[in-house]
Amino acid sequence: MDITPATATTLPTAPAKAAITSDYSTFLKMLTVQMQNQDPLDPIDSADYAVQLATFSGVEQQTRTNQWLEALSSQFGMMGMAQLAGWVGQEARAAVPVWLQDAPVTLSPNPAAAADRAVLVVTDADGRLVSREDLPASTDPYQWLGADAAGDPLPPGLYSLSLESYAGDTLLGTTPVESYARILEAQSGPGGTVLLLAGGVRVAAESITALRVP
Repeated sequence: MDITPATATTLPTAPAKAAITSDYSTFLKMLTVQMQNQDPLDPIDSADYAVQLATFSGVEQQTRTNQWLEALSSQFGMMGMAQLAGWVGQEARAAVPVWLQDAPVTLSPNPAAAADRAVLVVTDADGRLVSREDLPASTDPYQWLGADAAGDPLPPGLYSLSLESYAGDTLLGTTPVESYARILEAQSGPGGTVLLLAGGVRVAAESITALRVP
C-alpha cells in the first residue's frame, strides 16, 4: 500500500514570499525614480501616486490570497486521500477490464429491462474475441470462471467484457459489464484520485459504483 500521508503545510512558501517582497521593492524604486524625474513645472498629482500604491497593494493581497487557496486545496486533497486509505484492500465494482488469474471473477451484469436473453462477450488485451457465453437475463451477481469458446480455461491476463441484451433474436443493445476487483493502492494526481486494482487496472475514484469486503 502506497498512501501518501497528510503533512503540515507552512503558508505561504518562502520562495513565493521572497518574490512578492522583490516585486514590491522594485515598484518602490520605480516610483522613486518617477518622482525624481518629474517635470517641476507640471508635477504628477499626488492622487496618481495614491492610485498606483493602492493598485499594487491590491495585486499583492490577491497573490497572497491565491497562495492560501492553493495550500488549502492541497490540504483538502490530502484529507480525501486519508479517507480513501480505508478503501485499500476492499473490492471495488467498476466497468473496467478484468484481471483473470486463478479465481472466478464476480460480475454485475445489467441487461436491458425487456431482455429475455443475455450474452457475455469476452475480448483479450489485443481486442480479439475469445468467448461468447450465455448469461441469465438478470442483474444478480454472476461468477465468471473465465473459459474460452471451447470451454477451456483462459490464460491469465486482462479481458474486456460487454453484455449483449436480446429480446428473442432482436439485439436490444450492448453495454459494458461491471466487475469486482481488489483495490491495491490509491494515487493522487492532477486529474484527481485514481485507484490501482489487481492486474494494474487503473480507475478514477468517482467511477467506482460499489465497494465490498472480500
